[in-house]
Amino acid sequence: MARIAWWPALLLLAGCGGPQRPPPARLMFGGLPVAGSLADAKRAGFIDCVQSDAVSMRCRKHKVMFEGTGPYEAAVDLAGGDGGGGFGLVTVWHDTDQYAVYAITDVLEKRGWQSCNTATGDHGDQMIYSKKGARVGVFMDLSYWGKRRVRVIPNWNKRERRC
Repeated sequence: MARIAWWPALLLLAGCGGPQRPPPARLMFGGLPVAGSLADAKRAGFIDCVQSDAVSMRCRKHKVMFEGTGPYEAAVDLAGGDGGGGFGLVTVWHDTDQYAVYAITDVLEKRGWQSCNTATGDHGDQMIYSKKGARVGVFMDLSYWGKRRVRVIPNWNKRERRC
C-alpha cells in the first residue's frame, strides 16, 4: 500500500525536468554566449552536455579563447533537466593554472573597464569589472575553492552581489 502512495510523488518529480522559464534572449560577449537557449549554446560549441539532475544541465566547451587569451575551459548552466530554460551566465576557468584568468582582467583594464572588490576586511570575494554601456559584468573569484573562475553575467541578472 505504501508503494502506491509514492507513485504520484514520483510522477510529479519526473515532470520537473522541463524548463521552469523560457530561455532568455541570446547575448554574446567576447565571442562567448552569455545568455540564451540550449540551441544558442550548442551553436557556440558548448556541446559537451551533462544532465546533472532533474533541474539543470551543464554544457562545456574546451580550448576556449576569450578576449584574446586562453585557452580555457568554459561552461553554461542551463535551467531544466533538458536545458529548456536556457542560461544567464558563462563561466571560464583554467584547469591547471589558477592565475591564468588574470590575463582576461588585464585585457579588460587595458580597454577601460573599471573594477571594484566585494571583499570585506581581509577576506576576498570577487573582483567585478564593469564599463559604461556594456551589457555584462565580468566577475573574477578572489577567494575560491578548487579552480579560480571568471563569470560573465548579463546586467539584467541581479542574483550576484555587486559593488
